[in-house]
Amino acid sequence: MINLKPLSNHIFLEPLVEDKKTKSGIVLPDTAEKEKPMVGTVVAVGPGKTKENGEIIAMTVKIGDKVLFKKYGPDEIEVDGKKYLVAEETDILAIIE
Repeated sequence: MINLKPLSNHIFLEPLVEDKKTKSGIVLPDTAEKEKPMVGTVVAVGPGKTKENGEIIAMTVKIGDKVLFKKYGPDEIEVDGKKYLVAEETDILAIIE
């Protein structure tokens, strides 16, 4: 796990690794052009966005949720040699059940 606590409505995601093999059994090399991942697991969640009156809007996602997010919304960071994505709650499109 990571030792960071997101602020406001930020969410840390661990991108889910896609298979390197197609449905027909063809193995794709690491040099093949890959799409950015759009599915990930929530590993840390901020407290929520603060309104002007000081009230906090609660987050709708929680740690452990598998989510679908915007392709180019999250930023990539590296912590202790592991890559994570940092997104705002508005970058999350759906919780996958």
